[in-house]
Amino acid sequence: MDEALIACLEKKDLEYITVKEICEKAGVNRSTFYLHYENIGDLLNECVEYTNNRCFQMYSSDLTDVAKRLKSQKAENIMFITPEYLRPYLEFIRQNRRLYRVVLLHQEIFRTQNTFSEIFNAVFSPAMDIFHITEEEKSYVVHFYLGGLTSLVMEWVKRDCADPVDFITDLCMRFILPDRWKLSPPNE
Repeated sequence: MDEALIACLEKKDLEYITVKEICEKAGVNRSTFYLHYENIGDLLNECVEYTNNRCFQMYSSDLTDVAKRLKSQKAENIMFITPEYLRPYLEFIRQNRRLYRVVLLHQEIFRTQNTFSEIFNAVFSPAMDIFHITEEEKSYVVHFYLGGLTSLVMEWVKRDCADPVDFITDLCMRFILPDRWKLSPPNE
């Protein structure tokens, strides 16, 4: 039913989707729907949780224990966005680009802000503490990085993820660390 809801969201806003439509797409009876969910909101909650869990499964446990990694790293080696985090994220998006398009169109119902807040509190805020970034600066710093990353990913998704994951990863890293651009001599 998650897939059926996503298919419906590709065509219309949530408030215009009916249980009947979801059941028809899923090939189940309304009674089956109501056996599992009280309403479409319950299905949406499951869909969001399922999607987030699938994304986080792309990461190994040593990458998800951020607090441990931060304690074991020197400040000069800590980066907010790295290839080891970007590649699994981008691969998940590439594999699920249809879903990601729907999420981008309906960010408010997929509660992307809630997910972002959880990641901010678990990952970015502790890392910024190491650099003595003030509380009032933290939100600006994170929105600067994530805004650019999100825009780049949205463009990639619009192009149906045609470029390879490694190309997009490298592009992100060059934007984050401009000294990674390979300067070539001017044409003569």
